Amino acid sequence: MRRAVITASATAAGVVLLLSLKPHDPSTAPAISSAGAGSARNTTQDTGQGSTQGSGTGAAGGGAGAGQTLTGSAVNTRYGPVQVKVTMAGGRISKIDVVQYPTRDRRDQEINSSAIPQLNQEALAAQSADIDVVSGATYTSEGYTRSLQSALDQVQK
Repeated sequence: MRRAVITASATAAGVVLLLSLKPHDPSTAPAISSAGAGSARNTTQDTGQGSTQGSGTGAAGGGAGAGQTLTGSAVNTRYGPVQVKVTMAGGRISKIDVVQYPTRDRRDQEINSSAIPQLNQEALAAQSADIDVVSGATYTSEGYTRSLQSALDQVQK
């Protein structure tokens, strides 16, 4: 009887401790840029809903010297949304910023800290969204290419 009381008390204390733990705040993640400069903080809340269209700002057209910034749609993946912002100069991709990507836990951060620079490098070299998937970051890679393509589709509008 005494063991049952001790076991029940220990179980209740364990449940209370587990319920009192608070997860980290995934809403702040550094934006990863193809230029590698600056480490702006991502202030976009993960609402679980992606936008269906991006927005373009900057000069119209793609003439030499004209800069155009295009934001791709936020693509929901299994681990969270992925969204890119593309800067065009002279009709070419000059810079890619990943403004939203999965950062729910340490593993997401570890995977994406190495995968996103690889994706940026490949997209800049290819000058398109037709790039290879990064091994170990399949969902992020697919979200990245879909968001990048949605941004590039705005150039022709």
